[in-house]
Amino acid sequence: MKHKITFALLIATLFAACNADKKDYDASGNFEADEVIVSAQQNGELLSFTVTEGDTLQKDVVVGKIDVAGVEFQREQVQATIQSLKEKTTDPRPQLELTKKQLAVQQSQLEQQQREKARTENLVKADAATRKQLDDINALIDQLQKQINATKQQIVVQETNIATQNRSIMSEKSPLQKSVDTYNDQIRKGNIINPLTGVVLTRYALQGEMATVGKALYKIANIDTIYLRAYISGTQLSQIRQGQKVSVRIDDGKKNYKTYQGNISWISDKSEFTPKTIQTKDERANLVYAMKVRVKNDGFLKIGMYGEVIL
Repeated sequence: MKHKITFALLIATLFAACNADKKDYDASGNFEADEVIVSAQQNGELLSFTVTEGDTLQKDVVVGKIDVAGVEFQREQVQATIQSLKEKTTDPRPQLELTKKQLAVQQSQLEQQQREKARTENLVKADAATRKQLDDINALIDQLQKQINATKQQIVVQETNIATQNRSIMSEKSPLQKSVDTYNDQIRKGNIINPLTGVVLTRYALQGEMATVGKALYKIANIDTIYLRAYISGTQLSQIRQGQKVSVRIDDGKKNYKTYQGNISWISDKSEFTPKTIQTKDERANLVYAMKVRVKNDGFLKIGMYGEVIL
């Protein structure tokens, strides 16, 4: 009787073990998120760096500053050069005003001589003046007209020369302004701006250290939405499609599970060998296909946590 009980207990134990080994899920894997490594975009000392592992950072907030005093000094030099260009230009107004006054005097003299010519012509007709007096007045009028024409041409030349000279000087402003824009961009890159809303996973630098372009400062990931990377066998491939809703569960205590709803966001188009840490539904399959299930995180899901997929 005792042997029968022992044999029955052994059978029950083996049956329970078999049931325990029988999986009630279709695929399994580990959770991951899109991680971004934020790097320095400028060379210099880290004057401030407030990032701490575990911090939740908002997008576009400034989390640190790199010393860019040298670049700021270079920008100020170029800005001073641009300002000096205005002092090198010539104001044409004083010189033109003087020439125009000279022209006004010449025109006044011409008008006076034309009146004198008319008076002399009447005197010649009355034999009260000689023909030579009239010729002298005509010669003077001709001379004044030539002087007036020369003065007018002088005004045009002055305006043209001064405008050309000023344009030549101010043509230097455009490349200098480009240099200012370049320095402004370098100064802007001295601010460490967080690129996305997420949680800081790892910090690689400390305040006071020297930063160089491309040096990693910290790693951040948005874990509001997290992905379960799981593997399925070739026989299961026909059962899934992109966008399909599936159930995802994680351990909740010793015997219970916590279940989430997810969507298949990606399915690999190439097979690969079964990862050592992953067991598929068909353990005899050597090749599996990777897939990603997008799951809304309620705060309990962590990167690297084990999860199971039920199709």
